[in-house]
Amino acid sequence: MGWIYVFVAAISEMFGAWGLNTYSKKRSWASGVVYFGGLGLSLVFLYQSFRYLQVSVAYAVWIGFGTAGIVLMNMLFFGESRSPGRLISLLAIIIGVVGLKALS
Repeated sequence: MGWIYVFVAAISEMFGAWGLNTYSKKRSWASGVVYFGGLGLSLVFLYQSFRYLQVSVAYAVWIGFGTAGIVLMNMLFFGESRSPGRLISLLAIIIGVVGLKALS
């Protein structure tokens, strides 16, 4: 159950980052709700995961999934660079997160 909470927290963080991107360009109620709501929900679900998982592992996996997801989202939807160095770095993050999950 803890891993589900971490995954939902990472997805919520991605929505929060998307909301931040849109809110920084044009301040509207909708983008503000997505921004604050996404980040707020992310912390709520992360906190719930601590009931089942070690804090250090849950936090590191949440950060890794969230970072990788946000980078991919920005590459796909916001035109960020897809250079080989960025893709290799993204792969390293994913390998590290999977390793933490596998060993916990």
